[in-house]
Amino acid sequence: MKIGYHKRFLKNYKVRILPNKSLDKRYEERMALFIKNPQSSILEDHPLKGEWKGFRAFSITGDIRVIYQIDQGVVLLYDVGTHNQLY
Repeated sequence: MKIGYHKRFLKNYKVRILPNKSLDKRYEERMALFIKNPQSSILEDHPLKGEWKGFRAFSITGDIRVIYQIDQGVVLLYDVGTHNQLY
């Protein structure tokens, strides 16, 4: 699986996730699981609706999500943050 990073994701990851080491560790664990088994129920992966139609999201914690899109076999990580920050 190829992973790409949108500039929005990279910017928000540095601000919202990276400063918190335990959250960064959880992100790394969930990304490893996503790469190994994207259908894992632990990730709570789901399609998005409305303005985010065509995107999907999975959970890092109860409130932290990663929004992504699959295009031509590449998973593009689009944004990361709390439910309120993203939606």
